[in-house]
Amino acid sequence: MALVILPGLSNLIEDISEEKKLPPSIVELALREALLKGYEKYRKTFYIGVNPDPFDEEYFSNFDVGLDLDEEGYRILSSKIIVEEVESEDHQISLVEVKQVAEDAQIGDTVVLDVTPEKEDFGRMAASTTKQVLAQKLRDQQRKMIQEEFADLEDPVLTARVIRFERQSVIMGVSSGIGRPEVEAELPKRDQLPNDNYRANATFKVFLKEVSEIARKGPQLFVSRANAGLVVYLFENEVPEIQEGTVKIVAVSREANPPSRAVGPRTKVAVDSVEEEVDPVGACIGARGARIQQVVNELRGEKIDVIKWSSNPIQYILNSLSPAKVDQVRLVDPAGQHAHVLVPPDQLSLAIGREGQNVRLAARLTGWKIDVKNSHEYDQEAEDAAVSELIIQREEEENLQREAELRLEAEQAERAAEDARLRELYPLPEDEEEYGEEQYAGEEFTDNDPLETLQDTEISAKEEKKR
Repeated sequence: MALVILPGLSNLIEDISEEKKLPPSIVELALREALLKGYEKYRKTFYIGVNPDPFDEEYFSNFDVGLDLDEEGYRILSSKIIVEEVESEDHQISLVEVKQVAEDAQIGDTVVLDVTPEKEDFGRMAASTTKQVLAQKLRDQQRKMIQEEFADLEDPVLTARVIRFERQSVIMGVSSGIGRPEVEAELPKRDQLPNDNYRANATFKVFLKEVSEIARKGPQLFVSRANAGLVVYLFENEVPEIQEGTVKIVAVSREANPPSRAVGPRTKVAVDSVEEEVDPVGACIGARGARIQQVVNELRGEKIDVIKWSSNPIQYILNSLSPAKVDQVRLVDPAGQHAHVLVPPDQLSLAIGREGQNVRLAARLTGWKIDVKNSHEYDQEAEDAAVSELIIQREEEENLQREAELRLEAEQAERAAEDARLRELYPLPEDEEEYGEEQYAGEEFTDNDPLETLQDTEISAKEEKKR
């Protein structure tokens, strides 16, 4: 068959390569696979209504597509085995037929033949299949390259440019490095900041939240402006002491999208220093607040509280409620990490925060359940009695949970023992093989092997009888 001409094949590959941001070699491979799928569709049309269907997953494994970029066309090639009598025309060829062109051919040899159909015979259905498969293969290659490019990034924070809007999501262009092409990423509504102005071509720092492995038409990357990792990154870039390891960020509690519009975004950051003479809070704030102001500006005015971490839970809780002034912190249930914080009446609203935001962030930061109480109205005896009831309730729930776990472990052990007993009575084939290997492993056969001795005795007896 003649070469099937595809006018402008080289330009087509270059255009697809540029549009999809894929290497030309990858585009060529996708095109070859698509043309092969189209040929499979073409061949199957000859067997419509035939029962049984002769095609299986490996039926077309001996077929390939050859692209000729100089002549701008393609050929379908088939590797066939030389046989005496042909049973499958797609996989075999007769020796008689081959000897007409190659006299030295022998049965069992493999020959490559051009089986390209005429362009008009290829069919609309096969051409449509080729087009669909090509689009799918290109999407698969794009997804694979994106996963490889972004999955193992050392720096999860990227600079993103607003491209367009889809429903409530912002589609942004991100790049993994200098000179690398932009890739589309999705910024969902829940990961946006309320103070951001997402206008076209505006740039933002975003946190790479997920590289999706699920096949989908939209972007494979999901980024966030609300992730706490973005705050950590910004402080690391603004505070040299954090980069050097002198100051470290211990914990971050962030509420970038408060439940109410009346409450603005807020973050609490707990920091500590390796060297006693270094003030971790002062290092993060900087001279006249210059360092923290850079972080606040990038987050579009988000309120940030930097507090000093402490191994003492009382001091840590006290610091976490900054800027409120606290009279006393009582660890009423240390095992359950429950604390009462007593504050003056004029500090009560400040400690709780608007709609409870301040105490909520402090609780997340420290890991303690914090109840803010008015120190002037606090009845310690009544509060201790109420806490004692809560402790009893908690211990009962923990006991029930522990009993449930023990029951589950016992049931699993019982099932395992029953399985072992059944396998001993009714061994599976693999068990028999293992048993056989164990039985004969390391066994040595010597000259005094009983079987050999018995055979020698029988032979000797027969010879003596003949004599």
